[in-house]
Amino acid sequence: MAILGVDVGGTFTDAVLLDDGELRTAKVPTGRRQEASVVAAAEAVGAGEVERFTHGTTVATNALLERKGARTAFVATAGFEHLLHLRRQARAHLYRLCEDHPEPLVPLERCHGVRERIGPEGMLEPLALDSLPELAEDVEAIAVCLLFAFRDASHEREVAEELRRRCPRARVVASHEVAPEFREYERASTTAVDAYLGPVVARYLEALGTVCRAARLPEPLVMRSSGGVATLAEAAAHPALALVSGPAAGVVGAAKVALAAGIENAIAFDMGGTSTDVCLIEGGEAGRAAEREVAGLPLRLPTVDLQTVGAGGGSLVWWDSGGALRVGPESAGADPGPACYGRGGMRPTVTDANLLLGRLPGRLAGGLELDRVAAEQALAGIDPEEAVAVVNAEMLRALRLVSVERGHDPRDFALVAFGGAGPLHACALAEELRMGTVLVPEAAGVLSALGLVASDERRDRVVSYLCALEKAGELPAQGEADLRYRGQSFELTVPLEPDLAGAFHRAHAARYGYADPERKIELVAVRTAEVRPGPPLDLPAAPPLDARGPATIELEGATCWLPQGWVGVRDGTSSTLRLARV
Repeated sequence: MAILGVDVGGTFTDAVLLDDGELRTAKVPTGRRQEASVVAAAEAVGAGEVERFTHGTTVATNALLERKGARTAFVATAGFEHLLHLRRQARAHLYRLCEDHPEPLVPLERCHGVRERIGPEGMLEPLALDSLPELAEDVEAIAVCLLFAFRDASHEREVAEELRRRCPRARVVASHEVAPEFREYERASTTAVDAYLGPVVARYLEALGTVCRAARLPEPLVMRSSGGVATLAEAAAHPALALVSGPAAGVVGAAKVALAAGIENAIAFDMGGTSTDVCLIEGGEAGRAAEREVAGLPLRLPTVDLQTVGAGGGSLVWWDSGGALRVGPESAGADPGPACYGRGGMRPTVTDANLLLGRLPGRLAGGLELDRVAAEQALAGIDPEEAVAVVNAEMLRALRLVSVERGHDPRDFALVAFGGAGPLHACALAEELRMGTVLVPEAAGVLSALGLVASDERRDRVVSYLCALEKAGELPAQGEADLRYRGQSFELTVPLEPDLAGAFHRAHAARYGYADPERKIELVAVRTAEVRPGPPLDLPAAPPLDARGPATIELEGATCWLPQGWVGVRDGTSSTLRLARV
């Protein structure tokens, strides 16, 4: 059974083909038309008779970051038309008083109200469809978010149907279809993002389906932010669900690799050229969150619980106005790239520092010769050791956030290092956190594509309750519950079990250091998922290896640095290098 995974990144498109125990990988430059890069990567890896094809895309993310989505209108309950602009009371930055929030995706002149009102106990004011104004003819997408639609979606359904009748060419998204949860601003923001991205992503997925048929590839499944794949039609229906498609696939791959090595608790550490993503893996499952922020906009959608920092191999090293050495978030990118790439880059990067410290070979995968002289010129006056220490401190902050700050001892976890630069820094980070084991997959440079190969099909569902726990009635046997003490503003998510109150008290004590068994508990929402397991990940064994630091170990699309006092062992029956401190 041949299984293909293709992950599109900003610089390269990675492909992995697993065919009867043989693993083939390839990297091709990402072009302006992502669908063409997908097919080129599939051809480069030698994909022929493929039975399952999974895909990770950055189309939705790029469209949101670059503000190249559809011309969108917003419809809310009358009196709440300015919801997207009012936001929450929090400032954009705690200490920069003049810093503004990102502009909403929908300007005020395209925000409209309709007379209706549903409250917690039922209808307060009937829906008046005649109060719905006529929308501009050039509107391409419409987001509908009525105040209590998460509790009763009847009015919102009628409004959406009327808008589809009036504006047959526009894409209409109602909040209960994508994020049926309370907190109206986050729900409105999520709905607006989904509507805004819809036409752009739908065009891409249609083009992708066309080129795949022409290349005799099966219709691809698309990775979602929750760590599971869905059909092209499902991805096109709600593209906001795929905003962290590639990083989610990397976490899935890290979890699979750790399990294959006999480790259930790990931290995924993905360091690329521009940023680093980390995620806690417990019991073989990636941590999940109900909300995240992308491009400054809150999204109330299921996602793997990634923490991202602007630190990568291509991150620029610079002095701030106070004379302190800083790294990132600006990056040298793919063009011109780090100075040592010899493509015209003149500003110092983390990659240049690693080269001068002897942690990179003279030639990278693909035959790229590294220019040591150019790196020395770029880093003139900067200590490479200090530059690496600064970027490590930034990544340590993210690692502590997903572990120590959430009640987990890093010493109980292994660090799974991947991405082009992850294995270079993994041992130093593990030492700081006193972690005893580092796992480096042989396919570290293409692990996101490998995660796509083994991903489950997953469809998430949420039901809002907002009631006392004892009044919730019968709950599903499996899933998760959002719970909080009465009077709290935020909730914790715990697995469903018979003693749900006890589970919440324990989770609260682990997170915050205390629990109050006498206090009433509120059930906010229940989250369930329909999961169809993906194919088993049977990776071929890599050649045996027994190395002692200091040493540089070349991998598939990545380089691993083994410092003094560390050993690296691969027994010849696995595809993962296990690093440990002597």
